[in-house]
Amino acid sequence: MILWETLILAFASLKANKLRSALTMIGIGVGIFTVILVMTAISGVKSKIEDGLNVLGANSIQVSKFPLVNFSNPRERFGNRPDIRYRQALRFKELMADTARVSLITGRGGRRVYYEQEHTNPDVRFTGTDENYLTSYAYEVAKGRPISIDDVNFARSVCLIGEDVRKKLFRDEEALGKTIRIDGASLTVVGILAEKGSSFGQSQDNLVVTPISRWFNAYGRSGRSISINVQAPDTADLNEVHEHAIGQMRLVRGLLPEDGNDFDTTTNDSLIKTFDEALNGVAVGAFVISSIALLAAGVGVMNIMLVSVTERTREIGIRKSLGARKKTILAQFLIEAVALSIVGGIAGIAFGIVGGNLAGMLLSAAVVFPVGWATAGLIVCSGIGVGFGLYPAWKAASLDPIEALRFE
Repeated sequence: MILWETLILAFASLKANKLRSALTMIGIGVGIFTVILVMTAISGVKSKIEDGLNVLGANSIQVSKFPLVNFSNPRERFGNRPDIRYRQALRFKELMADTARVSLITGRGGRRVYYEQEHTNPDVRFTGTDENYLTSYAYEVAKGRPISIDDVNFARSVCLIGEDVRKKLFRDEEALGKTIRIDGASLTVVGILAEKGSSFGQSQDNLVVTPISRWFNAYGRSGRSISINVQAPDTADLNEVHEHAIGQMRLVRGLLPEDGNDFDTTTNDSLIKTFDEALNGVAVGAFVISSIALLAAGVGVMNIMLVSVTERTREIGIRKSLGARKKTILAQFLIEAVALSIVGGIAGIAFGIVGGNLAGMLLSAAVVFPVGWATAGLIVCSGIGVGFGLYPAWKAASLDPIEALRFE
């Protein structure tokens, strides 16, 4: 009953000073909101990141001039690297032989595709590749046939189209066997790719795939750096194939033992690791910012509680003269400080979770409730209340009742 009465008195005091209490709660809430917002968004993104970054197909390694993911300016850092020429890529594919499935890729984005009077938006990816592309990038053919090695060898004017392109150009008719046009090149549709969906808001079905040799006929080979996808037979062989691919690429490039690699290799694991490191950096930044905000809010809690002690000095004297114990006074003011912090923290957590999930939804991430971070936020708020409210509570509990009764 004493604890319950103490709680009632503490909340009654907070209610009596609504504006002051609300401002302090907002300070606490902003600090908690920052970290919960970021952590909720990161948790949602991480829950989807493995699927979203699994763009290379299973057990695959990407060999390219530039890193597949780079948060700086890649052309500034790696622009002096020589292009991976088509003849080098073919030589590499020959050297890898049966140790892995190798696919050669080049392409252009922002293309417009035409069929009779219909056309797409200028946002289609036009890819030149070979017979191994579909397996390397985890695509399947829904109708028709894939690109064959003969298509590549004879530079046939054939193509595969993604589901987005099919829906735009062939709403009410069969696409197979029809001729489409891209930048003046006429291509016969021989296959339709199964719908793959989007990754981080970008459609994986808005593309046209043609033999790389036919692509070169349209755009030429000059100034092209080929990307190479190397797919190991099994996950257990991935590391061995990775090392073998690096060695064969160095041989193709004519590098000496003391020379560094003038190309980059990327795996799904390294992609995930890169994004995790970036997300962890964002999390650290959010934690630092929220820590500063919470420190300032904690000082605010202490100041408000000290003002409250001063305003209620006579009340404390009356309560002590009527038999209130020192620990009861201490508990009342400490509960007030903790209540200020926790109520502000709960509001910050609620808004942070909603905001974080809204941010995550923009990247097609899953909706999550970060129980761990929400719990940690409540613990931190309680700690702020106790840590910054202890001195004012102790000061109130230590007042001399006679001196307190004389206070005006």
